[in-house]
Amino acid sequence: MMRCWGFIMYAAVALPVCASAEENWTKLDAEGIQAALSGQTVDYDKAWQVFRPSGATLYNAGRDSWGKWDVRDDQYCSQWPPADGWACYDVEVDGKNVRFTGESGIPTDGMFR
Repeated sequence: MMRCWGFIMYAAVALPVCASAEENWTKLDAEGIQAALSGQTVDYDKAWQVFRPSGATLYNAGRDSWGKWDVRDDQYCSQWPPADGWACYDVEVDGKNVRFTGESGIPTDGMFR
């Protein structure tokens, strides 16, 4: 995957400044998800989340929001009141990095503390 962080001007043409970022994402199964998340805190760009072993989860992006988490069919699933439905995500890890990908296919990346 290429990561780009800016542009340089060359002969009046803007060219992206990129570097090859070697990524080795490993998709986790149910057992791996449980082991990776239980008791952990994940930092996101402007938020953080705690995954309690009890199945409670605390998400904070400026204020606390309590929900529930579970592992179902090799996916991390969460429920956030007042909604009663569950949203589920594939989970991948690469070292201290973790990626959640839902039905939309758009990943959310975080890092274990």
